[in-house]
Amino acid sequence: MDPVKIGLVGYGFGGRYFHAPLIASAPGCEFVGVVTASAERRALVAEDHPGLAVFDSLEDLAASGAEAVSISTPAGTHSVLTDEAIALGLSVVCDKPFALDPAAARRSVELAAARGVTLSPYQNRRWDSDFLTVRALVDDGTLGDVRRFESRFERYAPENGPGASGGGTLLDFGAHLVDQALVLLGPVESVYAESRARDNGLDDDVFVALRHANGAVSHLWGSWTQYASGPRLRVTGSSASVVITTSDSQEADLVAGASPATSDAWGAEAASDLDRVFTADGSTQITLERGAWDTYYPTFAKAVRGESPPPVAAADAVATADVLEAARLSAQSHTVVRPGVTS
Repeated sequence: MDPVKIGLVGYGFGGRYFHAPLIASAPGCEFVGVVTASAERRALVAEDHPGLAVFDSLEDLAASGAEAVSISTPAGTHSVLTDEAIALGLSVVCDKPFALDPAAARRSVELAAARGVTLSPYQNRRWDSDFLTVRALVDDGTLGDVRRFESRFERYAPENGPGASGGGTLLDFGAHLVDQALVLLGPVESVYAESRARDNGLDDDVFVALRHANGAVSHLWGSWTQYASGPRLRVTGSSASVVITTSDSQEADLVAGASPATSDAWGAEAASDLDRVFTADGSTQITLERGAWDTYYPTFAKAVRGESPPPVAAADAVATADVLEAARLSAQSHTVVRPGVTS
């Protein structure tokens, strides 16, 4: 397969650490350049990727021969840039939150289908070591029928939480939390949510309860101001429960300057006695599956070439947006909301 020529829009934290290293090291991808108007970030591109082209606009990137683009910019610009890229005939990866509301998500999905390009939300957390472990335990029958999925992205880093450009914690952490719940347990029938406003007026300490069509429930927490984080995952089934305290390390490794191209143990987690499966007979320590963020871009490249489905279906972004909008309305009204009814 000829490598897919892919560019990146934005070189802030997400673009620099989550996208650029993974694109640059991905089989089937040729990293052709970065779109940024910032002189400071242009200098960072030159430092991190000597000789890599820098472009002033999406139009310039497309004119250079790029076939695809990854968008990692402030949340409020995602839909505009996604739609612009699609109009230029580029296939698109869009970071979370894919859109600020369901209507914008639907519009982008419809535009991509009409233009005949590949569109994929960047839900890299589907390939976290902790979540892959839960999926494996569900698939092999260890847990039996899943009854409750509990998932937390909780940190104490108030200075690092999403600002106005990030849309708040519900859209930031919530985009991953909801996507994982939908992957594991399927469509959602009702949503209840609570949140607390931070000093900047944006939501934080978010709690979302989902009732899935199959009768299972998901309880999801997201916070940037939590002193005592709960376990990353606790999943209860008819046969067993699993508790995973170890959080995926791929983010920290990328920020530290590592990449799949420089690590022989990419995605591997250290064993912890706190990661255990519990049954009526006691508990057993488990080894986490190897994290695999490095599979996203090679799969996306194959999708652009028509050789496989995209790593995350575009329609999944709409389903997640519907649930997040229902959660926003629920937190405002203190009522249970059906996703999709108000969008």
